[in-house]
Amino acid sequence: MTFEELMDFDRRMLEEKVVTVLCGVDEAGRGPLAGPVVAACLVFRPGAALDGLNDSKKLTEKKREQLFEKITGEDLAWYGIGSASPEEIDRVNILQATFLAMRRAYEEMAAKMPQAPQLALVDGNRDPRLPLPTVTVVKGDGCSAAIAAASVLAKVTRDREMLRLHQQYPQYRFDQHKGYPTKLHYQMLEEHGISPIHRRSFLKKLTGEQ
Repeated sequence: MTFEELMDFDRRMLEEKVVTVLCGVDEAGRGPLAGPVVAACLVFRPGAALDGLNDSKKLTEKKREQLFEKITGEDLAWYGIGSASPEEIDRVNILQATFLAMRRAYEEMAAKMPQAPQLALVDGNRDPRLPLPTVTVVKGDGCSAAIAAASVLAKVTRDREMLRLHQQYPQYRFDQHKGYPTKLHYQMLEEHGISPIHRRSFLKKLTGEQ
């Protein structure tokens, strides 16, 4: 899809819901065994254009990085980024931690805006209970410009954080798998045990916890 095609979806939602400003919300990192879950919330500024935007999972790492730099460096949008730590994930479960990260991202973005959005488009089928009317959109990062841009912000932010954590815990090879449950990651867990940034609730067989 082109950027204009993605924007067409957002414009239809504005017309359908009779509002003038909407934000897109998405997350990255629900599935990994380690590291935070990260969410982003974004409102495009009037007249913004972002060639090459798509669902972050369909983009190369290089393209995601390029889009991230454009979004954050060229004044194309208001945005916020929030996260929930492995400890929070273990305490409240991954779904609720994801919602927590989304609320934090929304709050950061809304504090920057002259006019708060009147509608949120959230990727997926679960409502995170943001403080405004919300529409959940299954596979929204492939049809909404605002959600797609949020997906890029969340994915790049989390990947960069996992590279930073790789410097702290190089034995786990986070630079290669970003914390996802790959064969290499399980091998490193067998060799080195569980680190402070692993999600213990995802590794109950290794921890012996119920």
